[in-house]
Amino acid sequence: MSDPSVALRDRLRALRVAIPAVARIAAAEAVAKQLLLLPALQGADTVAGYWAVAGELPLHGLMARLPARTRYCLPMLQPDRTLRFAPWRTGDAIVANRYGIPEPAQAAQALAPDALDVVLLPLLGFTRNGHRVGTGGGWYDRSFAFRHAAPAPPLLIGIGFACQQIDGHAAQDWDVPLDAIVTEREVIACTR
Repeated sequence: MSDPSVALRDRLRALRVAIPAVARIAAAEAVAKQLLLLPALQGADTVAGYWAVAGELPLHGLMARLPARTRYCLPMLQPDRTLRFAPWRTGDAIVANRYGIPEPAQAAQALAPDALDVVLLPLLGFTRNGHRVGTGGGWYDRSFAFRHAAPAPPLLIGIGFACQQIDGHAAQDWDVPLDAIVTEREVIACTR
């Protein structure tokens, strides 16, 4: 018997990768505009994003428009299978992690997950109540497990395409719920 979560991830990954480049660029622009209107993002000192790979919605348009005082950070894989987040600006040195995803080369400046104000998380799928389906590695869930017992900060915002919304998918006990989801169509405030 096959694992239904594997089939779901495969279906969502294929759906995301099939989005044409012109639609991906337009969606990224729409998401950046919506994010910049959020009070939490406007007042944030540190915003963590991600380097878009495998069809993820890119955040380059947002990075260029953040206030100068805002530190934009990218995730860095840690040996304990958690993430830390290092400040990064266009042109800063990067290195590829074990999955080939670029990370900041300045590991010494990496911040713990609880030191961030806002975290923008990539996703394969999502439910309107804040359940995020990721790639299955558990990196974000382990890193933000403390959010099970404490509210934001950091505010956790899932970033994706509207077509990635799914219904009827049950969260696992270890899944860390999102506070909001932003797609090219809307901002969804998640309620639990």
